[in-house]
Amino acid sequence: MKHTDIKVLFAESGKYENESVTVCGWVRTWRDSKGISFIELNDGTCLRNLQLVIEKTIVDESIVKPALATGTALKVTGIFIPSERNGHEISVREITVLGECPADFPLQKKHHTLDFLRTIPHLRPRTRYFEAVFAVRSQLSYAIHKYFHSHGYKYMHTPIITGSDCEGAGEMFRITTQPWNAKYGNEAEYYGDDFFGAKASLTVSGQLEGEISAMGLGKIYTFGPTFRAEHSNTPRHAAEFWHVEPEVCFADLHDIIEIAEDFIKSIIKDVIENCPEELAFFAERGEKGLVDKLNSVVNSDFAKVKYTDAIEILKKSGKEFKFPVEWGCDLQTEHEKYLTDEYYKKPVFVTDYPADIKSFYMKQNPDGKTVAATDLLVPGVGEIIGCSEREADLNKLKDAMIKRNMSLDSYNEYLDTRKFGSVPHSGFGLGLERILMYITGVQNIRDTLLYPRTVGSL
Repeated sequence: MKHTDIKVLFAESGKYENESVTVCGWVRTWRDSKGISFIELNDGTCLRNLQLVIEKTIVDESIVKPALATGTALKVTGIFIPSERNGHEISVREITVLGECPADFPLQKKHHTLDFLRTIPHLRPRTRYFEAVFAVRSQLSYAIHKYFHSHGYKYMHTPIITGSDCEGAGEMFRITTQPWNAKYGNEAEYYGDDFFGAKASLTVSGQLEGEISAMGLGKIYTFGPTFRAEHSNTPRHAAEFWHVEPEVCFADLHDIIEIAEDFIKSIIKDVIENCPEELAFFAERGEKGLVDKLNSVVNSDFAKVKYTDAIEILKKSGKEFKFPVEWGCDLQTEHEKYLTDEYYKKPVFVTDYPADIKSFYMKQNPDGKTVAATDLLVPGVGEIIGCSEREADLNKLKDAMIKRNMSLDSYNEYLDTRKFGSVPHSGFGLGLERILMYITGVQNIRDTLLYPRTVGSL
């Protein structure tokens, strides 16, 4: 049906002022009196509501009454007029109820707790909070694609169904067409009779396939859903999330650090420029000083520290950490936050981690103990990027896999990239929801996804 988006009306108000316009949307709030009614209408195109002024001498009360219900979908025609209080509003001439909304609609109040809204994920996009979340998520996703395309990367769609574990941790969701009570003599027979004739899982990362494609295309990125069956019921973990993974040939660790810093600054700057209304909303409703924090990231040089030096900084901090700090430990959130929030007070790359706590594919440093890997830690959140130079030496890569009891036969195609014309190459992984949390100040990853998948919750 022909209508004008509310966002367009506000953006081009001079064009539409004192003209007849038609809008569609949902009733957010309403007020009624004897001779006049007011409706706040929202169509999802912007956070701002459009006020409808309904004079009952112009529109029959029998038509107005069904429209006065929160959640009701309307089509409205009227004159777009200036308003001292609202900038512009519509003096209504015609109302059509497109979809009635009964009194048991759960979103009758203006404000609801996030805990309550998680119980009705199918309705929470109707709230300003989640309208803002998903608007920023949309712009952020566009900014990611725009960055890579403007820098000559090719967008690759890597498989979601896989037979290999990129991280080697075994935290994968198995997929099968076998009946729940299938009976076989052993595991080989069970999987041999399955759809692929082999064990299949949902991918935890598109990196390995990304490396393979980069070996012919130079520099690529993947951006899609990944899955981890990790029993971490925390505000930062979800079983299904979106993963950004560039892979760059002829690049060492220092090169990929420069790329990662430029990338983060670019996408944050894009959101600042294109989502000012949403960021102002989050600053008012949640994190005070949010925009100043983001501008500080865009305009500052990120710090760099070697893991060994970071351990010494933590030991000398005088802090009593819940998790003890010793060389070889994996940095916990409390350690990361001390480094970013208190010591450096800005984002920091921690480099050269112990090989034993990092993945098999990372380039081994000459010291025999560490690998050319880095995590980007940011204030308030901790790690948002995992980054490394990949091991390009076939024999060293095999040794690392054997040490982890990995089956070399399962990775033949990946190993061929080191056999046939291997080159230095690097990449990183960024969880979309993690960076979205940082940009918006949202505290729980469950509030960045339309339908969050977590332990015990489908």
